Amino acid sequence: MGSVTSKQAVPRTPGASAGPHDSGVSFVGGHPVLDFANTVAWRLDPARTVDRVRGAEAWARWAVAAGLFTADRAEALLRAETADSAPSHAATAALVDLRAVLWAALDALVDDQEPPAAEWEALRRYMVRARQDAVLSPAFPLRWQPGTDRLDDLGHALALRTEDLLSGDGLGRVRRCAGPGCGWFFLDRSRSGTRRWCSSEDCGNRDRARRHYSRTRQRG
Repeated sequence: MGSVTSKQAVPRTPGASAGPHDSGVSFVGGHPVLDFANTVAWRLDPARTVDRVRGAEAWARWAVAAGLFTADRAEALLRAETADSAPSHAATAALVDLRAVLWAALDALVDDQEPPAAEWEALRRYMVRARQDAVLSPAFPLRWQPGTDRLDDLGHALALRTEDLLSGDGLGRVRRCAGPGCGWFFLDRSRSGTRRWCSSEDCGNRDRARRHYSRTRQRG
């Protein structure tokens, strides 16, 4: 499954202000799984693609910011894995792979297409492994509880959240930003259901700036 390569900071459209794409990791998706998919900026424009989360420590920090790990648990798991970097490398590689297969599933969803068979099977395997490692507490409603002791558990938590997202009531509200090259996903919770941008202050402003710039050049 494809990973992405870090690039230089993205130049802004003339007249556009700084936004989530320019400020590191952002949480505009409205759901942890969508924010996970959005940890790569400008996903659909290879010339500008930026991977915002790289390495075990960065993923642990992201998990805390996303509300999936507590700060104490993140610190503990990083200390436990410091002695042997192999588990961390394997876990971060698995997260990058999960993110890639998730992109394929979400792109298919918003494009109203059937997901690619290979990526769909990979996503299924991630969900199966997550359930195998999770705890099912004797309480209602039934809920699979992933651990928080290893970086692998972050992938399991995201796989289980993916299952919830793709089988829940919010499925029809998943959108992909209309900004050229953006590729970020979000839950459209607007009353009209017509939200177009990951952020009105980011891709929305960029679009308005582009149109203003184009009109100014035409008048000139």
